[in-house]
Amino acid sequence: MAQPQHSPAVHHAPAPYPNAALPETETIMEEPKRRNPLMFIILAVVLLAGGFYGWTRYQFAQAHESTDNAVVEGDVFPVLPRVGGPVLEVKVEDNQPVKKGDVLATLDPSDYQQRVNAAEAALAAAQAQVTAARAAVGTTQANVRTAQSTIGVSEANQAKLRKDLKRSTFLREQDIIPQSEYDAVQANLRATNAQRATATDQVGVARQQVAASQQQVAVAQAVVKQRQADLDNARLQLSYTTLVAPANGIVSKKNVQPGQVVMPGQQLMGLVGSEKTWIIANFKETQLEDMKVGQPVKLEVDAYPNQEFQGHIESLSAATGARFALLPPDNASGNFVKVTQRVPVKIALDKVDPQHPLRAGMSVNAIVELK
Repeated sequence: MAQPQHSPAVHHAPAPYPNAALPETETIMEEPKRRNPLMFIILAVVLLAGGFYGWTRYQFAQAHESTDNAVVEGDVFPVLPRVGGPVLEVKVEDNQPVKKGDVLATLDPSDYQQRVNAAEAALAAAQAQVTAARAAVGTTQANVRTAQSTIGVSEANQAKLRKDLKRSTFLREQDIIPQSEYDAVQANLRATNAQRATATDQVGVARQQVAASQQQVAVAQAVVKQRQADLDNARLQLSYTTLVAPANGIVSKKNVQPGQVVMPGQQLMGLVGSEKTWIIANFKETQLEDMKVGQPVKLEVDAYPNQEFQGHIESLSAATGARFALLPPDNASGNFVKVTQRVPVKIALDKVDPQHPLRAGMSVNAIVELK
């Protein structure tokens, strides 16, 4: 008996999960993702903001010129002794505020006091010489008067003897008086004439002595003036032993101590003026075309990043900074390299802010409003 034939069984792969459905035989196409419109909006806003910022910066650059090559400047007074000597006392310290006329230091005045004493003695001697010369003038003038009196006496005697001689001549002709008496009258007259001539010469000599004495007075007075000048100079040198502040300011860079021997012209300290500061901004020469005196300037000081200062252009330098260098460039030397030069521009502050003091040497960013 033939056995029934069975068809081979078809086995399906088991599902990965008990409840998972079997994959379909047809491929299902996925739908494309939709792009988010918010990205386009953000991109557009960024582009518009960047364009607006660039346009504003361009407009700002057309109406302004700026440089960060700027510093605060102020008066710095060097304290220099005009005479030498050992330092007796230093009365100030670094960064101490002082006023004009305050004593900063003193030098030993002993040597200079001795010079004053010597000059005073020399002046007194010269004044005594003037007194003596004036007394000599009085003596010579008295001699002139004495000689003139002698002339007067001689003239009176001459007049009397002439009359006597006239009478004696008449009497002698009458043989009334002896010849000897007549000769005596003639001799007296000749002697009187000689006395008058001598007195006249004495008057001339006495007058010359008066002129010489007056010249001596003038010389003595000139010596007095010289001695007075010497005394004034000695007192002036003595006054230089006291060093005083030339202006209001703050003591800086003090390098002197008591006992130190200093020389004339040696800088002992600096005095930074506290009354006025200004800004020196070094702009490129290509930035100066529309720059004029009086234009407003905005100042940004590195020391006060949150504070803004206002100023104006006070003046522009007549030469570039290179012309004031120790070795100015010589373009005619043959080694020429063109470099954009900078011109110092002085900027004055419109208002001083005591809460934010500006100190010499501070870095500044200067922005000039051209239009």
